[in-house]
Amino acid sequence: MGGAAIFRLVELSARRPWQLLLACLLLAAGAGWFAATHFEMTTNTSALISPDVDWRRNEAALNKAFPQQTDATLVIVDGKTPELAEASAAALSAALTADTGQFRTVIRPDGGDYLARNGILFGLLAEVRATTEALIKAQPLLGPLAADPSLRGIASAVSTALTGVETGNATLADLDRPIVAIDAALSRVIAGKSAYFSWQALFAVGGAPAPPVRRLILAQPKLDFSSLKPGEKAVDAIKAAAARLHLDPAHGVRVQITGDVPLADEEFATLEENIGFVGLVMALAMLVTLWFATRSAKIVAAILVTIVAGLVLTTAVGLAAVGTLNLISVAFIPLFVGLGVDFGIQLSVRYNQERLEGAGIVEALEQAAVALGTPLSLAAGAVFLGFGAFLPTDYVGIAELGVIAGLGMVIALLFSITLLPALIVLFGPSPPRREVGFAAAAPVDRWLARHRRTVLWAFGVSMLVSIALLPLVRFDFNPLHLRDPDAPAMRSLADLMRDPLRTPNTISVLTAGPAEANRIAERAAALPEVAQAITLDSFIPDDQPAKLALIADASLLLDLTLNPFDVAPPPSDAEIVAALADLRSKLTTVAAGRADPPARHARALAATLGRLAEGSPALRARASTVLVDPLVVMLDQTRAVLQASAVTRDTLPPEIIADWRARDGRARVQIFPKGDSNDNRVLARFTAAVRSIAPKATGLPVATQEAANTVAGAFVQAGVIALALVSALLLIALRDIREVAFTLAPVVLSGFLTLASCVLIGQPINFANIIAFPLLFGVGVAFHIYFVMAWRGGATDLLQSSLARAVLFSALATGSAFGALWLSAHPGTASMGKILMISLAWTLVCALIFEPALLGPPRGGAGGKKAPAKI
Repeated sequence: MGGAAIFRLVELSARRPWQLLLACLLLAAGAGWFAATHFEMTTNTSALISPDVDWRRNEAALNKAFPQQTDATLVIVDGKTPELAEASAAALSAALTADTGQFRTVIRPDGGDYLARNGILFGLLAEVRATTEALIKAQPLLGPLAADPSLRGIASAVSTALTGVETGNATLADLDRPIVAIDAALSRVIAGKSAYFSWQALFAVGGAPAPPVRRLILAQPKLDFSSLKPGEKAVDAIKAAAARLHLDPAHGVRVQITGDVPLADEEFATLEENIGFVGLVMALAMLVTLWFATRSAKIVAAILVTIVAGLVLTTAVGLAAVGTLNLISVAFIPLFVGLGVDFGIQLSVRYNQERLEGAGIVEALEQAAVALGTPLSLAAGAVFLGFGAFLPTDYVGIAELGVIAGLGMVIALLFSITLLPALIVLFGPSPPRREVGFAAAAPVDRWLARHRRTVLWAFGVSMLVSIALLPLVRFDFNPLHLRDPDAPAMRSLADLMRDPLRTPNTISVLTAGPAEANRIAERAAALPEVAQAITLDSFIPDDQPAKLALIADASLLLDLTLNPFDVAPPPSDAEIVAALADLRSKLTTVAAGRADPPARHARALAATLGRLAEGSPALRARASTVLVDPLVVMLDQTRAVLQASAVTRDTLPPEIIADWRARDGRARVQIFPKGDSNDNRVLARFTAAVRSIAPKATGLPVATQEAANTVAGAFVQAGVIALALVSALLLIALRDIREVAFTLAPVVLSGFLTLASCVLIGQPINFANIIAFPLLFGVGVAFHIYFVMAWRGGATDLLQSSLARAVLFSALATGSAFGALWLSAHPGTASMGKILMISLAWTLVCALIFEPALLGPPRGGAGGKKAPAKI
């Protein structure tokens, strides 16, 4: 669109304002309806990269082979004791399995019947021996406890053991550990405090693995894609089930939820958390900036109506073009506001200049169109091409942003030369009462003219310093770092990642079958960067004959102990009191006349039992809950352990086989990193090492590294394309290579200065804030086109002109739009706002200081006319 076409459109709009207003309103209304009924957005960061790149194909192949691994929700159950963690995880898993309306599958990767029976076989032979010896040693206590799993039975068991002390078959020191533990728990019960007791911890001995206090549940929810948070109902169902089961800190349990689904939902929640406040700040800053730019409430209103109408139409066109918005493409909103308002400010400020010189409303608009037609069309074209340069790249997120923003620039220009003039005519703003330019900037203009070489040398040196700092620019393309670290799902994930064997930063390799999987696992395990490699055969324990022999010996000795023929019925409160009194008496007798620590501990427990016996039945019921509930869990787990049997591929549970061997026979290898998996350098070495033996490996570390390469490559590719396209456009319009260089050199300089600033403040470049650079290119090219076009028209004293005012306030308006993003609760969006503000600041410096110095006197010497010039 040339200057003549823009003039005709402005003329038509100014002379037929009502018709133009009605047409634009009808268009905006239709666009608003379309946007409201077709709005879709995904928070999936994997959607930002093209699915056609090699590493994304590898990722898709693995997901297709093992679909149950996708859309996962991980529930972390932490208990104060191992028994509490196990019982809570079992109860919650059962509740979620029953909820078929919200969940497709629910499994326990570290629990369930198979691991309850055979989990002991995965320990070292020495650990199995230590565990079985500990159980045999505890037989004197286990027998009475299994025969009477109640508070009465516990008291009777300790009393029976004390009989051995009285007869000399045992010492009080042998019972010191259970006496101290029981006394501590009962004392807290009597004091009204939270109390937790673990029989597993009590019977554990050195050499045996510590019983876990954390259990996991892996659920695959039924997602509601009609909602912006598809997994919200499933997460709410998990929370509701946990609440019904009293799985909360007050009962010694903490339930956390993380995984792909809750993280994605949380991402959107973070984005919308303070969006109202951010929007309010953006609107107020925009209003203030527009007021100072135009000094007219009516013109401000006209610009705002134009921006809103254009934004509605751009949203509809964008949705029609790309279908679904993503975390990057949604940034078209501030992009449109920031860049689109530039056209309105340029036209309105020039309109005010013409009005100040005596022109009427319609005449002033037409003269402004004559002066700005070519620069506006050239700026819009350059911005359109700059964003369009991302279309051929694999960075889908910003390619789609380029589509929407590029089309948005066309819409912004069309509305600025049609709807805006019509509104100005209808509102009838008064002419300005004072100068439109900056007369106070005259000393700066003179100083720049006198010290032009100094200014250019200063910027040249800053360019060299910026280039020297480029190797220090830090690229952080870890998508987890874009999320709010204080959000519940992210806190849970960070907590989980502290465990090196539960970190999500693992690599998976899809192989032709189990034999190849085992070969790759063996090679991977030998790498210094690898902690371990797991295949289906990893679930077949080593040294089974020796371990099973130890377990069989223990089972032979303990079978009748743990499975008595007669189990006592639940006791009455009176029976409990009697058993407590009997144990108290025996403790007092055994400890009489002794002052050693075991005797002191026995007397302390006797005193505690006396208080418990004298208390209320409710107090004793609480004591029973604290001691008996974990006892039942421990006894069941012990019985299961002694039922361990030989494990082969054929006897593995189907749910385990399905996670490691696909239906078509292909097999999966999972490889864990050695070292801090939160350190990007560790992950880079880990990824490189694994891919040296398995080039088609996939997983979060691979995605992180490859995404960085894809994004960096996309920006290099787009930068070259954009530079070529915009240079060609400028060369066609300006027909002078020197003027093309004058336009683009400050843009390149501001880019280098922005990167250097990032180094100095320690701000890494990430998936979100990298879009500052195409914006920088678009705004910079537009601003410098305005100055070059004015200069080539013979304008002098550029800083005093209405053009400088328009550029300054256009930059401030853009800055207010993007600066408000800095206040976002979403770290990625906030970093975007920060870098956009830095880049705009350098763009403004280059436009108002470097560009005038670079241009120098206009053609024909210093005797050119003062700006504004008719361009």
